Amino acid sequence: MKKERRVILYIAMSLDGYIARKNGDIDWLCGDGSEPDSDFGYNEFYEGIDTVILGRTTYDQVVNELSVGVWPYEGIDSFVFTSKDIKDNKDVKFIKGDICSFIKDLKQKEGQDIWIVGGAELIKHLTESNLIDEYIITVIPTILGEGIPLFKEGSKELKLKLKESKVYNGAVMIHYIRD
Repeated sequence: MKKERRVILYIAMSLDGYIARKNGDIDWLCGDGSEPDSDFGYNEFYEGIDTVILGRTTYDQVVNELSVGVWPYEGIDSFVFTSKDIKDNKDVKFIKGDICSFIKDLKQKEGQDIWIVGGAELIKHLTESNLIDEYIITVIPTILGEGIPLFKEGSKELKLKLKESKVYNGAVMIHYIRD
């Protein structure tokens, strides 16, 4: 029997629960400087995935600010969910439609795990449909005071179990699994 692929939310947030400033900036995403060469466990995580899922706002930030001219997820399946009609490119397939049905179908296909890169609206839909299997959240030692929350107000209650926690460069990575 084949193993079902896991859907993993792998993301960082501020100590007060934000994934970005109100304007979308993530310039605060760093640790406390105690381990300047730390990758926060990213390389180890990335080896286990072969698919990334992004919302369009997150995609726009990646291509216009974070990785201009170079798709950072080259060689793996990349899907961007959007309400707009956008033509696929060599790196990304744009999906307009029911994200939950798409994820359910994707989980049944052969492959490695599926990474939910962001953003908040996408996460809300998947959380409410109980489609995220694991939550790997790195808490950055910064209080922003305001911004874009990781979990939108009105999200349903969900009980999780702690799998592990680690400290990287003063930030705490907490890894939860669905109950």
